[in-house]
Amino acid sequence: MAKIFIDNLEKIDIEGFQQDLINWFQAEQRTLPWRENKDPYRVWVSEIMLQQTRVDTVIPYFNNFVEQFPTINDLAEADEDKVLKAWEGLGYYSRVRNLQSAVKEVKEVYGGIVPKDPKEIAKLKGVGPYTAGAILSIAYGVPEPAVDGNVMRVFSRILSIWEDIAKPASRKVFEEAVRAIIAKDNPSDFNQALMELGALICTPTSPSCLLCPVREHCIAFHEGKERELPIKTKNKKTKKVQLAAAILSTDDGRYLIRKRPAKGLLANLWEFPQCEDDHTFTSTKRHLQEYLLKEHAAMAEVENAAFGKIEHVFSHLVWNIDVYAGRIEGEIDQTDTVKLVTEEEMKEFAFPVSHQKMWKQYKEK
Repeated sequence: MAKIFIDNLEKIDIEGFQQDLINWFQAEQRTLPWRENKDPYRVWVSEIMLQQTRVDTVIPYFNNFVEQFPTINDLAEADEDKVLKAWEGLGYYSRVRNLQSAVKEVKEVYGGIVPKDPKEIAKLKGVGPYTAGAILSIAYGVPEPAVDGNVMRVFSRILSIWEDIAKPASRKVFEEAVRAIIAKDNPSDFNQALMELGALICTPTSPSCLLCPVREHCIAFHEGKERELPIKTKNKKTKKVQLAAAILSTDDGRYLIRKRPAKGLLANLWEFPQCEDDHTFTSTKRHLQEYLLKEHAAMAEVENAAFGKIEHVFSHLVWNIDVYAGRIEGEIDQTDTVKLVTEEEMKEFAFPVSHQKMWKQYKEK
C-alpha cells in the first residue's frame, strides 16, 4: 500500500504544499456557520449533515438545528420526533438517529465532553474514520486524516494515485497519504483546506487547475492526467419500486397519517399510507382500498385516477409513486403510530421528502 504513493512523495515539496494550501484557505475560505468557532459539538453536527448533502443546503438546517439543540445535553435530552422534524428534508435519517444516540453516550460516559482520543471517539455510534478525523483535527488540533470523496479526489491527482476510490479498501491508501503530508502544527486548517479545495477547485469533472493554489505540487497536472483521475467505478443499478399512496381526509378536515417502523428505511418518520403496487389487482384504486381495510381497518373511497406522481431516488432504489386522493368513511382507531391530524397539526410531524411533495401536489390540485 505504501509503495503506491511513497515514491511520489519524493517528487513534491511537502512543506511548500502545506504552506501554499493553508495560505490559500486562510485567505479564501468560505464563511460558514460551523466555522465561527471550533466547538467539537458544532463540528460534529456539521460533518454529519454534510455527508451526502451540499453545503448550501446544509447551512439553514445547521442554523436551525443548533438553535434548537445548542449543546450536547440539549440534543441528548430532546424528544426524537422533535429531532427528526428538525432534520426533515435532509434525508439519510439514520445519520441523525445515530448522532442523538452518540451524544447520549457522550453525556453519560464522558460528562458531555466529546472525547479527543482517537480510539474513544471511534467507538461512538455513527462516527466513522472520516467524522472522527474531522472532529479531532478541526476542534482539537490532532493530526488525524479526514478522508472523504473530496480528499481522495485531490490526493489521487496530487500524488497520482490510481486506486479505485469507490472501493472501501482504497480509503486506507488515502488515509496513509494524508497522514504522511498533514501539517502537524495546523491540522485543522490543513484538513479543512483539502475539503475546500475539493469542493471549489479540484472538482470531479472539470478541475480549475489554473486557479489551484497547489498545482505546482500536483503530479497529475504536470503529467496532463488530471481529468483521468480519480479512478471511480460506477455503482450497481438501482432497484425500481412502484408504489401507490393515498391522502385520505375525513368530513371534519383531518388526514390519516402513520408512523414508519422503528427499523429500516426512513425509520420513525410519518407518511401518508402507501403500499407496493404489484398489479395483482384490476385497478390501483381497488388495491389501495383493500390495503387500507387490511392494514388500518379503514373504509375509504379512493378516486379513480391518481392526481400526482412522485419519483424519489435513494442510494440503492427508486420509488415511483402514484398518489391518489380519497375520503375516509367511518371511524379510525388511532394509536401511537396511526393518527388523524389537521393540516395545522401535521406541521409537528416529520415526513420524508417524497411525502412532503405529495402534500404539495395535493394542495395545488
